[in-house]
Amino acid sequence: AYDVALQIDSGERVVVGVNKYTLDEEEPYEPLRVDPAIEAEQCERLATLRANRDQGAVDAALEKLQTAASGADNVLWPMREAHAVGATGGEVSDALRAVWGKYTPRDAF
Repeated sequence: AYDVALQIDSGERVVVGVNKYTLDEEEPYEPLRVDPAIEAEQCERLATLRANRDQGAVDAALEKLQTAASGADNVLWPMREAHAVGATGGEVSDALRAVWGKYTPRDAF
């Protein structure tokens, strides 16, 4: 690690944004502001989707996805089936998190 730090400091090893292609001054951060009308429209579309789908089929597909994720099976096909019957991306992600947990990066290398 010390050798790498020396190479970066001397310019022998290029790290874009650190020792090469740096900005003269920091650009101000401006968070994305979503129009509340767009948010309301999306919430309405989601409510309509959930009201018009077969919840039993969604639950069965998500259960099948969790079963595949628990073993060594390919999760792609159960995931496609869950989406096909109306499961949302969040519901599919929650099903996988229930089996695999949530990834937390390590603090150190």
